Formats: sequence, structure tokens, C-alpha cells
Amino acid sequence: MTTSTEVEQWLNTKYGVESELYKGLARLIALGVQEGWAADTEIAGPRYRHSRLVTPCTETLFFSVTAVLMVSTDNTQHNHECSLRADYHLHPYGEIYLVVSLNKGAALAGPNGWTPPAPGSHHFPEVKGGAVVSRTFLPAGRIAFDVKPPQASTDNILATVNRT
Repeated sequence: MTTSTEVEQWLNTKYGVESELYKGLARLIALGVQEGWAADTEIAGPRYRHSRLVTPCTETLFFSVTAVLMVSTDNTQHNHECSLRADYHLHPYGEIYLVVSLNKGAALAGPNGWTPPAPGSHHFPEVKGGAVVSRTFLPAGRIAFDVKPPQASTDNILATVNRT
């Protein structure tokens, strides 16, 4: 399966937030965090944690399964809207992730539900309004953290400054 907007539409139509599959996965994800077996390894303190739940294998069509917890409440990053920004990373083969809000109003920047960024996509995941868990499916388990975010060009910075 290659990630695409068609895959995103299919996942959210067939298995969207009102589906029994989504509700069951959301319940298990929340239970895993509560019981301490999902997202149990701190990346940058207790508000940003992860765990590899399944390594790539034939049973998962060579996808790994990872749980990532991000909590914006009381974080010390001082970002806009008190958001918590996770580590910048690249998905060589894309990814498919399911976002579950653990409290009302919590949201990952971008759409919640199912999202399949394309191969080569890169981003800073960012959460605001509380806690979310992302259940991430990575083709071949591939993810790269040894990449640098693009630098804002001087023209873009000057244009922003001149507008204010």
C-alpha cells in the first residue's frame, strides 16, 4: 500500500472516527497509555513518549507499529498556543498514522483520524489542547531523525517582518 490522498479518503470513509474499528483502536490506545505499555519510553520527558509495539514482519505486511504520546499541557517549549512540538523527522517510505485525542479539544496539527503522508514527507508533529496518541504504521519500520528542517529564507522572514 502506497500512501496517497486516495488512501487517506478510503481510510477515513471506511474506518473513520465513527467506525467500530476506530473506536476499538482508540480504546486500546488509551488503555495502553493508561496501563503503561504504550508510549512508555520518554523522548523528551513525560509529555513526549513513544514505544515500538510491533516490528516489521510478514504478519503486518512489513509495517512497524509505534505509539507516540504528545501532551501540550504545561509543557516548557513556549510555542504559539502552548503547543508541544515533537522532533523533526522524515518518512523515507511514507507512513500511515491514526490520531486519537485523549481529552476533548486535544488535536495534532493537521487532520485527526487517519493520515498517510507520502514517501519523502517530513515534518515537526505538533499538538495543542492536551494529549494525543498517534498509532503510527511505518513501511519497513523506516523513519529518519538525522535530517535538518528547511531553513526559512531571508526573503520570507523579511516579508513577514514587513507585514507586521
